[in-house]
Amino acid sequence: MKTEMEQTKKVSDINRSKKTPEIVGTICHDIDCPTHGELSVRGRAFNGKVTRKFHKRIVIEFERTAYIRKYERYVKLRTKLHARLPVCIDKDINIGDYVRIMECRPLSKLIHFVVLNKIEGSVK
Repeated sequence: MKTEMEQTKKVSDINRSKKTPEIVGTICHDIDCPTHGELSVRGRAFNGKVTRKFHKRIVIEFERTAYIRKYERYVKLRTKLHARLPVCIDKDINIGDYVRIMECRPLSKLIHFVVLNKIEGSVK
């Protein structure tokens, strides 16, 4: 059980107590941000290209190889994952960029990952 003081603690108070050297000059009051909020990351991490961008969500796509035992060959497969896009890095990430995502608790029916950072911009 949370005490009465913990229940009345505001999101802005939680964010002010954390130091964030990674993103300087950005104020983020997003509770589902791994850097500024309370969202913890664990498990698998993937790098991929952003194919679609929505409000607070992106879709990344990456290729992987799978072995087909019957034919004794490998095949290339594409995987699409939905990830939560924190407000503090929303303006930095566009379609075509390479980003790093990591697993977190389920945030919705589709979203089980969160964006950590941008690896590189889109190659034109």
